[in-house]
Amino acid sequence: QVQVVESGGGLVQHGGSLRLSCTASGTIFSINGMGWYRQAPGLQRELVAAITSGGRTNYADSVKGRFTISRDNAKNTVYLEMNGLKPEDTAVYYCNAEIRYTSGNDYFFSYWGQGTQVTVSS
Repeated sequence: QVQVVESGGGLVQHGGSLRLSCTASGTIFSINGMGWYRQAPGLQRELVAAITSGGRTNYADSVKGRFTISRDNAKNTVYLEMNGLKPEDTAVYYCNAEIRYTSGNDYFFSYWGQGTQVTVSS
């Protein structure tokens, strides 16, 4: 019933920029947190940035000052503006959304997108 889809990945040179987007659709009453995670070869998936429905954000130390997360609640969409990209940013980036289906309870379920590849050349 719920689908989460990312877009915007690609190949960029060191110091370049990319803008990722992620949209959730389907049976959705509300969305609490949304976030971006990444996983590089041989490494564990890690949190890059997250944002609450009220707009509160947090970032991994490695991307502070370079990346900006934002969201459009009316569109169920979250964005990640990536500036000053480095080769170590190369990874598959995944979108996550905490979704509530009905007004009958306070249960949220976590959904993941399929991932989008970001490659930064040196």
